[in-house]
Amino acid sequence: MATNFAIVGATGNVGTEMLEILSESDIEVGDVYAVASRNSLGREVSFGDKTLKCVDLETFDFNKVHIALMSAGGEISKKWSPKIAATGAVVIDNSSAWRMDPDVPLVVPEVNADAVEGFYKKNIIANPNCSTIQMVVALKPLDDRAGIKRVVVSTYQSVSGAGKKAMDELWLQTKGIYTNSELPAINFPKRIAFNVIPQIDVFMEDGYTKEEWKMKVETMKILGSHVKVAATCVRVPTFVGHAEAINVELKSELSADDARALLRESPGLMVIDQPDGEDANYITPIECVGEFATFVSRIREDSTQDNTLDMWVVSDNLRKGAALNTVQIAELLVHRKLLKK
Repeated sequence: MATNFAIVGATGNVGTEMLEILSESDIEVGDVYAVASRNSLGREVSFGDKTLKCVDLETFDFNKVHIALMSAGGEISKKWSPKIAATGAVVIDNSSAWRMDPDVPLVVPEVNADAVEGFYKKNIIANPNCSTIQMVVALKPLDDRAGIKRVVVSTYQSVSGAGKKAMDELWLQTKGIYTNSELPAINFPKRIAFNVIPQIDVFMEDGYTKEEWKMKVETMKILGSHVKVAATCVRVPTFVGHAEAINVELKSELSADDARALLRESPGLMVIDQPDGEDANYITPIECVGEFATFVSRIREDSTQDNTLDMWVVSDNLRKGAALNTVQIAELLVHRKLLKK
């Protein structure tokens, strides 16, 4: 049976990626509806070799779809996801609105695919934070093999994680520097062009930002409460692709060579790491753009701490960090025949 989809937020960065990836998936796709705000009514978006005209979220009949992929922000999701779920459609939400709800599964298919079956409580499944997704894909095999005690991670997150306006701000500020017409910071707390900003989202009472808190609590919900995470999240002046420097303390010994071999055989990962070579054998954000895989490089043993590894993890945040993971969850629902509508 063909599966009908609604893409809510179809005109945004992630929404357009969802449409592209869904068109390439192995799901038998039926009708696809591009849903957006009234301001985008009639605007055209691409789905494979087809062109879809956007329909209005306020008036669209979700009884026509089996799955709704949500990428319209947390406030819209809080208002609309329960309404959509009440029609019988399963909502897969890309915002932070439902991630820590105990009745909503938080799913990364390569890591905790079985959790998807808990969707029936609210008919909603949450997509984790982009920086969390790529980290847990790399951590899961290590945790299964040697057990994880503690993770210290520093992120280098591109501006696309903050949306199209943030990408425009980086472009305009960069151009302004060269034309002596530098523009003020609007979407970021400080200038992003030729700079790095150690703040993503708001600060919390303990001094961590909400983005750093998300990485901690989401990882514990996905992998288990035994995994302790300390994160420093930094916005950097790249357009697409998040990078992470991860230090992971294990419960038992695992050499860098064994970890390298293990990660090479793990789903969703591609290891690009030749530590003895003269050439730079690692992946940077520019090289991961448009790729489905999460890349792992620079795997090495921490000489200051027993049973501890360092590694460099890079992924396209608009793909695996958002749109791809969402479509993969939809594939789980279809292939496991979990849809009841």
